[in-house]
Amino acid sequence: MAKRAEPLTESYFYILLCLYNGPNHGYGIMQQVLALSEGHVRIGSGTMYGAVSAMLTRGWIAEHLPDSQSFERKRQYELTDTGRQVLEEEISRLNHLTRIAAAVTQTERGEHHEK
Repeated sequence: MAKRAEPLTESYFYILLCLYNGPNHGYGIMQQVLALSEGHVRIGSGTMYGAVSAMLTRGWIAEHLPDSQSFERKRQYELTDTGRQVLEEEISRLNHLTRIAAAVTQTERGEHHEK
């Protein structure tokens, strides 16, 4: 189990999510975050590369080495097994929170309407 003391920041969450299905480069990740969040989250280059640096250090992502036939010149990143585990644990934590919130607000709405 990957140990984390705190929940992921929104930026870290989206960056890991963008790498879930395969490697991507920084600008591509920034554009994908914007699309996935429906324009609600914008990751600037400073935030992006600070987060990438921290996640490389933690072993959550790694630099993707393209095959010799690739013409890709941009540095790409890929999710490691540890990074995948961190993301999946965060998704589980968020699902738990939303289930609790839904149960509480539905109960309170039901009680409120009965009064």
